[in-house]
Amino acid sequence: GILEKIRLCLIKKLLPDWEDRRKYHEEFASSTSFHGVHNIVHRQSRARRALWLLVVAGCLATAAWQICSRFSYYLSWPTTTAVVVQYVEKVKFPAVTFCNLNRFQAHAVSNLKVIFLIWNTVSAILQKFAMEDKYSEELNDFLLGNQNFSIKDFTRKNGFYLNSSTLLECDFFGKPCYPQDFEHVFTEYGNCFTFNHNDLSARRVSLSGRGLHLLFDVQQDKFTDEPTLGYTDAGITFVVHSPQELPRFDGLGLLTPVGTHAQVAIRQLKSIIQEYPWGECKPDVKLQYHKIYSTNGCLLECKARYIQDWCGCLPFILPGNGTECDLLKFYKCVYPAVYNIEIKGLCTVGTHNSTCPAPCEETDYPTTVTYSNFGGEKAIKYFSTKLKKSSEYIRQNLVRIEIKYHDLSYKIIQQQKALTISELLADVGGQLGLFCGASMITIIELLEYIFTNFCWMCIFLLLKAPEMPQWNNPSQNQPTQKGKKRRIQEC
Repeated sequence: GILEKIRLCLIKKLLPDWEDRRKYHEEFASSTSFHGVHNIVHRQSRARRALWLLVVAGCLATAAWQICSRFSYYLSWPTTTAVVVQYVEKVKFPAVTFCNLNRFQAHAVSNLKVIFLIWNTVSAILQKFAMEDKYSEELNDFLLGNQNFSIKDFTRKNGFYLNSSTLLECDFFGKPCYPQDFEHVFTEYGNCFTFNHNDLSARRVSLSGRGLHLLFDVQQDKFTDEPTLGYTDAGITFVVHSPQELPRFDGLGLLTPVGTHAQVAIRQLKSIIQEYPWGECKPDVKLQYHKIYSTNGCLLECKARYIQDWCGCLPFILPGNGTECDLLKFYKCVYPAVYNIEIKGLCTVGTHNSTCPAPCEETDYPTTVTYSNFGGEKAIKYFSTKLKKSSEYIRQNLVRIEIKYHDLSYKIIQQQKALTISELLADVGGQLGLFCGASMITIIELLEYIFTNFCWMCIFLLLKAPEMPQWNNPSQNQPTQKGKKRRIQEC
């Protein structure tokens, strides 16, 4: 009885009769804001109805094609690049890291070649060096006889140093600077020194053409490299980088040989990259031991994690707080681990799915370097008298470097979305309005119309389902002859 009452209620209240449904369809066609539909219904001529039907169908097909093309273009994640030059009154001065190409003091050890082999093994973490088998026996003998030898302490004590004898002149924007203004850092060149490290004094330049002026004495008679291992140059190498980033010399270092005057003009370039899928940036990637994200810093931390897991220690030139690796572990474990990381690609750089994706924002300092011979005859005599050195010594040891901004501006290269969500909706709305005269209200009307007809169809199927014939399996339920006669009589 309850089911029958529900059925009657559905018939009377929710399922209108055929005439009411026909009137609803006609009213929708007459009142909808979808242009052209009422012409199909209310035209008396069948030819005109057919013509309007073709027009509406063609416009619908064209609008659908255009909308699909816009969605396809949006899902290709297109980008555009905007270049903006911003002029300012003051601009921050970058950090500059200086290293002596002659890394160690010549009198420090009797066998300098072994020290260079050890340092190459250590610095292979930063820059890949190939170890030659012909030196392996000599290196093994040294490691076995000097197990407590610390290359870190040796390099800090007997590597290149910065004091009043090696830094003869220092001037930043008209004010003197001193060796104490430089921060010590280990690189593949051993002891290096960074000016404006971590932007401690927030130095700014308010006039182009002026900046940092330095005069170095490389002291070739005290510091030397090993020519048999390929180190044959003399002078200063330096790299200009962001104060919050570590220096990276691999492919970026600039060389200034002895007896030359280098004038370096720098520009500031900011790059802003869109996050995936428009670009290769991932803004959620953070570094543990660096304030800002950079691919170089991420790569170093990645190597540090793998080496810490494999060797149970951490090289001193990598960021972290682990136990420092001794020389034997450097040679037996760390160096093979670095080789394994390179071969297996465990620390990758570049794309969004790599270990170290591209940074979302990065500041670079493109440089233009010009060189000239250091000093004329009067300058040579002046420094010869001041330093009490020969003119030949001046030409073979002094290096002058000037680093200044080209102009007080910085360039921003910004990657932008070629099509945003709002622009996509505007394109879709434009296509619907152009071909169909439709708007958001029209779409809601169509959805309401479709939903109403869908509900009627569902109710109709629910009401008709009990009236459908029931097919029984004769083997399981075989009706008797009396039952058949009774059913025929009832029918």
